Amino acid sequence: MSKNRVVYLIDGTAYIHRGYHAVRSLSNSQGLPTNAAFSFTRMLQKFMKERQPEYAVVLFDAKGPTFRHEIYQEYKANRSAMPEDMAVQIPYIKKIVDAFRVPMLEMPGYEADDLIGTLARQAVDGGFDVVIVSGDKDFAQLVSDRVTIWDPMKEVSVDPAAVREKFGIEPEQVIDAMALSGDSSDNIPGIPGIGPKTAFSLIREFGSLDKIYDQVDTITKKKQKENLVNFKDQAYLSRQLVTIDTGAPVDYDAAKFQVAGPDNNALSDLFGELEFSALQKEFPKKSDLSGKTYAAVLTMDDLERLVDRLGSVSCFALDTETTGLDPMRAELVGMSFAMAADEAFYIPLGHDYEGVPQQLDLKAVLDRLQPVLDDAGIVKIGQNIKYDWTLLSRYDVSIKGPVFDTMVAAYLVNPARRGYSLDQIALDYLDHKTISYQEVTGTGKNAICFSQVSIENAVPYACEDADITFMAYELLAEKLKQDGLMELFETIEMPLVSVLMAMEMRGVTVDKDALQALSKDFEGQLANLEKEIYSLAGEEFNINSPQQLGVILLRSWGCRPRRKPRKRPATLRTRTC
Repeated sequence: MSKNRVVYLIDGTAYIHRGYHAVRSLSNSQGLPTNAAFSFTRMLQKFMKERQPEYAVVLFDAKGPTFRHEIYQEYKANRSAMPEDMAVQIPYIKKIVDAFRVPMLEMPGYEADDLIGTLARQAVDGGFDVVIVSGDKDFAQLVSDRVTIWDPMKEVSVDPAAVREKFGIEPEQVIDAMALSGDSSDNIPGIPGIGPKTAFSLIREFGSLDKIYDQVDTITKKKQKENLVNFKDQAYLSRQLVTIDTGAPVDYDAAKFQVAGPDNNALSDLFGELEFSALQKEFPKKSDLSGKTYAAVLTMDDLERLVDRLGSVSCFALDTETTGLDPMRAELVGMSFAMAADEAFYIPLGHDYEGVPQQLDLKAVLDRLQPVLDDAGIVKIGQNIKYDWTLLSRYDVSIKGPVFDTMVAAYLVNPARRGYSLDQIALDYLDHKTISYQEVTGTGKNAICFSQVSIENAVPYACEDADITFMAYELLAEKLKQDGLMELFETIEMPLVSVLMAMEMRGVTVDKDALQALSKDFEGQLANLEKEIYSLAGEEFNINSPQQLGVILLRSWGCRPRRKPRKRPATLRTRTC
């Protein structure tokens, strides 16, 4: 392909159908089918990432009959109506395309194929190269030095050489071959007894449909010749039906088909409604801390003012920042508190890096906070509060009075959700993208412990956690009341948190000597089993190797391997602390 600008013409209708059949039984917690929308989104996302198009348009079939139905009333007559669970997803798919800011087009009376064919011709005339994004073989008739096909699902590109290699004919001859073979899926009749293989063979031999009929008397196969003669009109009708119309009443305007960057806010809202959690995180809304008051507590005077405020309210949210995810091993780095929406305070206690400001004494801070944490009249709110509670217990800090866990509350409100992390709760209930843990600590080899994060960067992250937890509490508590779940939450779920914490902290007593003796006994049994296996096999081999074991089973017993089952997708793990 030349160095000209490229326009991508995406066969939207085809990918809706492919996506619908590729992934089944996928829906959100409200019962809305989402399989086609999810697959289509992944295809579009892959396309946008790999090709980074400057010009593109997604084409859809319009509802109602097309000009082909006027030519042949039985066109696509054998197709059943669109499944309802597919139809309800199409509006969402179009919203997703719009949110990706890729232009869309459909036209009554014409199929997406015809719009693609017309725009391809006009784009080439306008000096563009064209890439048709589709897996439909019918587009082979449009392929040229300036027009190629790309199927992102199969990672296959089709140019004129590929058409010649696959079919043995030129792209412009594909129409005549399709006219002979017909298409059962579209109820295009073709010639009885002539399938695709024979059709392409005839076109290779004669060159075209017209030349076949010019020389039909030379065909030696009696039945084939007879069918060609008797169904000549049907062949030419089929050619009309399979020919992609490149003269649809649509004008190519490059300016209208320019692609802008994705609208993350719109995509995040859509993916939230469809409950595509991973996609929602890939297209997050921008964190907005404007209008919020977050501050570090670095002096005893600041601490006294904070404690006074904590003691004067009916509830507050708390969160801990630590050196790890295991509360039985992690060390406390800092604590954050929120007593009102959009306001929070962070007490750094264990930050350790060159140039770190003076921090308050850990024991002095915990001693001063203990009275408000013990106040039975104040509700303590936390996200997965068992983690913070366990950690503080190791520092001899107790939490008394009512507690409210936003993670547990979110689960009760919607048990069908796939995740209840604070990030997800913020998106679901507050329409807010939080600062991620990786944004402050880095990822991979560059990741650092939270204790090495500068206090300046820790303040907005830690304060936001407490702030969002507090605001989520206000919403979730109301939802629990509305749904009649507050009694279950207060009498079963929350008391269970302290019970589980006590069990985890106490642990399980084991008899190490008995376990070691049992281990030695198992080793002896395994050794005997290995000897027996080697005896049966007639040789020694690596029993732990599936490949070597397969060879032994096949050679000794003639066992044939069963078809490997498709793996289930791994469950996504979310950070909850």
